[in-house]
This record gives sequence, structure tokens and C-alpha cells, in this order.
Amino acid sequence: MTTATTGSPTGADEVIPVLTRKDFVSDQEVRWCPGCGDYAILAQMQKMLPELRIPHENIVFISGIGCSSRFPYYMETYGFHSIHGRALTLATGLKTARPELAVFVITGDGDGLSIGGNHLLHAMRRNIDITVVLFNNRIYGLTKGQYSPTSEMGKITKSSPYGTVEQPLHPLRVALAAGATFVARSIDRDTKHLEETLYRAATHRGTSFVEVYQNCVIFNDGAFDSFADKEVRQERMVYLEHGQPLRFGRGREHGIRMNGYVPEVVRNAADDGGLLVHNARDANPVLASILGEMEYPDFPVPIGVFRDVEAPTYNDLVEKQVADAMAREAANFEDLLHSGETWEIL
Repeated sequence: MTTATTGSPTGADEVIPVLTRKDFVSDQEVRWCPGCGDYAILAQMQKMLPELRIPHENIVFISGIGCSSRFPYYMETYGFHSIHGRALTLATGLKTARPELAVFVITGDGDGLSIGGNHLLHAMRRNIDITVVLFNNRIYGLTKGQYSPTSEMGKITKSSPYGTVEQPLHPLRVALAAGATFVARSIDRDTKHLEETLYRAATHRGTSFVEVYQNCVIFNDGAFDSFADKEVRQERMVYLEHGQPLRFGRGREHGIRMNGYVPEVVRNAADDGGLLVHNARDANPVLASILGEMEYPDFPVPIGVFRDVEAPTYNDLVEKQVADAMAREAANFEDLLHSGETWEIL
């Protein structure tokens, strides 16, 4: 690690660490199955973090239970490996008590959407300034292959030998409905896109929610191959870019337009006229929700930032509330004791 100096508002030079990916690699053996998509997510997170220019001691990774939840061991930062579904509660408390920290929550489709779904909802509606990365492999991997909240209808697993009879939960719809101010989706095999998405999420102020399609090579191998395989990706995925029309295809020859409130595919669109222009900064999440419902084979699968808006954070509001309350109260405890026969402590 080296350091660099920059001018601060006080006129003094501020020392900022210049870190590399190696600075965020811990000495722990990475224990995931060979070929697991978790390796790609870990690598891109370690590659992205130096760009934030944040010291090790100001970064914390918090996880619950699941394969993804081993993540804190592999990061050369502070971290908590907490209990099942409760990572968001720890993150909420830590960020409220220590708002200067960069707090990341690593969770999975089971840990975050089943037992932890309640806490995820409330973290997002509060707009706590944290980054949530949800690994979605549509299966319970650590407990050896049971269906998860995101498994597709009819999925045959050890806990559903005749196929599931439940509609899957869609993480992006949950995040948008809960009011998350940054909502995005990426995929483990597109490493450049994944790194860029993680960086944008980490630099957003407020709750950032990133769903990552992650392949479980043992219990749900190839779950996303039908649209994410390199040979078909251009035809079956659409990359969202703010201010740009939704186009896809090997030559970006196809597009998406709206027919009322229903999206439809336009094959061989001659020009951009009538095509849907993506607006990630729309405060109304309706359009982002419509995009979140697009699924293969009826539509190309959207990848990228669905929503990126500004709103007051829970942390800022709590700090202001405390400061205002302190300003209204007696200057010290002695004054409070002698202020009358009764007093109120806020």
C-alpha cells in the first residue's frame, strides 16, 4: 500500500491510501466449490474497492448464513458473519452508530428473501446508507439443493421432488416496491459489467441493492445459460443505459417499446423513434418495475441500473434529530437536575 496527499478544506494535506486488489485479499483459504460464481463476485469486489479510496478500517462486510455469507472471511476488512437472515439488522445498527463507515451486506436469495426478507424490506424503505449485494442462484446451496424463494415454478429439487407449486419472488420488484433508491442487476460471468455495477452501488448515497445472477455449479448449474451464455447473450439480454433507447441484438438491431403499460419487442427497428428510453433517475419506480418483470423467453433480460435517485438517508435524519434534541435540552446534567421537580429525557 502507498499513500497520496490531496488538499483538504482546512488547507492541510490529507493522506489518502492508494490500495490495490491485493490489499483486500485476506489470508483465508477460499472454500467454495470449484467453478462457483461466487469467485467472480469476490474478485470484482476486491478489484473495485481500491477505486473508492477508503481505508481498510472504514470498510465492513456483514453477512448472514449461506454460501455467499463466507464473504467477510475473504476480505481484508472488518466484518461480521452473523446469524441467518439478520445481516441487515447488524448493518442498520452499525451504520447508525458509525455513519462514517462503508457498510456492505452480502446475502443470498434464501438468507435475504426468506428468513431475512422482513429486515431487507425495512432497510430499503428507511434508505439506510448501505450497499446490499444479493447472490441469486435460485437454490439453497449450503443446505444441499432445496428450492429457494426465487426458484422457478415447477422446479424439481430435493425438497420439491414433484416440482415447486410456488410462484418465485423477484428481488428487483421487492427492492423497487420497498423504495430502494439504487436498484441494479448484474451477472457473475460478465465481470466488467459486474465491477462497474458494484462501484456505482458503493458510491450511491442511500440503500443500494444489487442482485447478481450467480451460478451454483453443483445444485443448479446452468440456471441462466438460456440467456446469459456468451453465445446468446447479445440476443437475449438488454443492457440498461440511462438516457439511451433499449436496444439489443448482435448489431443492436432490435428494440423495446411500450404499448400502453405493456412492453413489446420491436424486431429490426430501423431507428430509435418510438423505442423506450431508459430513465434510471425517474423518482416514480413504475417504469423500472415494468422492466423488472421482463423475463426470457418473452423478452430479453434487463441487466444494469434500474433506479438511481437521491433521497434523504435514515442516517442523516437520525443525526439531525439527535442534534436538534440536544440543542433544545439543558446544557448539562447539573442544569437538568435543577430545572424543576420533573423533567423529560428524550
